[in-house]
Amino acid sequence: MRVAQVAPLYESVPPSLYGGTERVVSYLTEELVNQGHDVTLFASGDSITRARLISPCERSLRLDPEQYDPIAPHTLLLDQVFERAHEFDVVHFHIDYLHFPMSRLARIPNVTTLHGRLDLPQSYVMLRYFDDMPLVSISDAQRRPVRDARWVGTVYHGLPEDLYAFHPRPKRYLAFVGRISPEKRLDRAIRIARASGLPLRIAAKIDKADEAYFDRVIEPMLGEPGIDFVGEIGEEEKSDFFGNALALLFPIDWPEPFGLTMIEALACGTPVIAWPSGSVPEVIDEGYTGFICHSIAEAVHAVARVGELSRKHCRRVFEERFTARRMAQDYVRIYQRVLEWDRVAKAGEHGRNHPRSRTILHTRNIVPS
Repeated sequence: MRVAQVAPLYESVPPSLYGGTERVVSYLTEELVNQGHDVTLFASGDSITRARLISPCERSLRLDPEQYDPIAPHTLLLDQVFERAHEFDVVHFHIDYLHFPMSRLARIPNVTTLHGRLDLPQSYVMLRYFDDMPLVSISDAQRRPVRDARWVGTVYHGLPEDLYAFHPRPKRYLAFVGRISPEKRLDRAIRIARASGLPLRIAAKIDKADEAYFDRVIEPMLGEPGIDFVGEIGEEEKSDFFGNALALLFPIDWPEPFGLTMIEALACGTPVIAWPSGSVPEVIDEGYTGFICHSIAEAVHAVARVGELSRKHCRRVFEERFTARRMAQDYVRIYQRVLEWDRVAKAGEHGRNHPRSRTILHTRNIVPS
């Protein structure tokens, strides 16, 4: 199958440091190549891939000091994609809603994975207006605010099976990985670690938008005993960082669309202690791969019980549910459904608004078990 993957330009594919969407696009692209598909990746010029790479800009935007206007390179990106759209069987977008007007006009076989939260007013407005766009959610929880959008399936993220090593014997510390922002609740993680009497190692980035929150709330807590702020870490450092931890703390306070760090931890055999927000109950099996808590006191109790969980089981669940191979297979099935709909439309059965084509997309969802 000839597939185009269209990535955002803020980070390279894969990113050098933080960048969840771009990492998933990279894992999917390389696995599709492994499975014999003809893949073209539209991404920044510093991306690394075995697919054909087409780039509207030399460097990813976040690391380019000369780039002040993100709209301009993304406009070039869209032009490059649609100029070559006839070369592909299906175009897979990962750039939110940017392409919706052009996709509607060009009527190319396409699908869009939405990687962010959808409980914001503008998301509802956009998905209602462009209700003919085939969409993929990354968890069932993500789609709840807009259930009547044109969902073709839910596909959980996946990692290459050999990306992280299994660590059967952890060291005595807790881990926090992600952004430092109010919704990620690093403050909760610090309180849990302090109450548990265990060190907390923090691998996190600080976006410019969150600098005031960091200065006001988090920085004063970093001087407490046992709190080690590492900063951003790259892919090569994550295996030991996750794998040597007793548990990953994921005490979020927002509707997490997926939570890539949870499956990174499971790949290393590390259980997760999390709050039941967004996708968490879909990813973590309570009492088997982690504990789902509702308070600091519950989380502290969970830390004391984490030794009861099997790290081998955590790794096995990762291998069964959260590999790049499984993710790519699920997406290929979705591409085939989108192409089936496109063939029906082109056969003259009233195009994209024909009731049958709408039914195909709604009733043949692909939701991994």
